[in-house]
Amino acid sequence: MIAPTAAAMQEIGERLGRALVAGDVIALSGPLGAGKTTFVQGLARGTGVPAGRHVASPTFALVNEHPGRVPLVHADLYRIADPRELDELGLSDAFDRAAVAIEWLDRFPDAAPPERLEIEIEIADDGGRRLTLRARGERAVKLIAALRDQIG
Repeated sequence: MIAPTAAAMQEIGERLGRALVAGDVIALSGPLGAGKTTFVQGLARGTGVPAGRHVASPTFALVNEHPGRVPLVHADLYRIADPRELDELGLSDAFDRAAVAIEWLDRFPDAAPPERLEIEIEIADDGGRRLTLRARGERAVKLIAALRDQIG
């Protein structure tokens, strides 16, 4: 899947966000500046996070929660150095009651349930973004199908 602009990246995220329910986990990977947070801003719109709510990278806060049709928990594991720090984030509580988007989960893949939708974001030569979606489990397969149905 290709996103030529930041707005297109947010649109894809928004379409996916419309399909999310509590318990869904989205794992985002890619280099710094690839657009992981931009994608989550779209997810937030799709999950019904109020338009005035600021959705920013939780690089320093590590975890932000946003209210919506389904609560959206946004985590960033980039600054985590030791897996023992993961318990302090409270993610395990969030997996049952919210949709959870985790940036840099590839650093600590066991920090989330094995069933998840993994999205790798690559920066294309033209500056656009290439998204590779990998379904890990039945629910993730359904999310990819729902996204593709919306895109046409």
